[in-house]
Amino acid sequence: MTIKDTPEEWETRATEFPFRGNKTSVRTDEVVMPDGTVVRRDYQVHPGSVAVLALDEQDRVLVLRQYRHPVRHKLWEIPAGLLDVPGENPLHAAQRELYEEAHVKAETWRVLTDVYTTPGGCDEAIRIFLARDLSEAEGERFAAEHEEIDLELARVPLDELVRGVLAGELHNNCLVVGVLSLVAARQGTGLEGLRPALAPWPARPFEV
Repeated sequence: MTIKDTPEEWETRATEFPFRGNKTSVRTDEVVMPDGTVVRRDYQVHPGSVAVLALDEQDRVLVLRQYRHPVRHKLWEIPAGLLDVPGENPLHAAQRELYEEAHVKAETWRVLTDVYTTPGGCDEAIRIFLARDLSEAEGERFAAEHEEIDLELARVPLDELVRGVLAGELHNNCLVVGVLSLVAARQGTGLEGLRPALAPWPARPFEV
């Protein structure tokens, strides 16, 4: 048996939107189960996101510390952000986030992994990129606002992040998945075996 996720869509009898927000919404579907019963499923509709694990020549990862109100924590994270428009090229979005949040650019890009963050309650899909050959970006720094005003930046050795993840001290999903995926890639086919930066992304199709 091949262990691989496959697309499938069960019959939906009715749909409504109890809440519509600026970026996300809540959707309620009446879904037909395999035994014929119909149940309601509530979930968040999300435009999709990108995240960047930026690795420098000293094997340090660029991380930032930001307040996240829903969980009442300041979390160490990797740069990340929403896809601003449907069909947006995720590589361009990732390059924008790295510039805006860290004022850094990268010459070498690969797809590290693709994940659904909370498939039981949200349709958000995230593409996590590996960015290398880093340098300071040109031009003015992006004007921070809201939670980003209090942003802290650091470069942390990869080994230290792995230790923090396994010790239960680091919790951001993109950081956790990205760091462990990087370690697994190195132990497997190597970083050159990762998918190219413009690899297809069925969860959020885009034009090259």
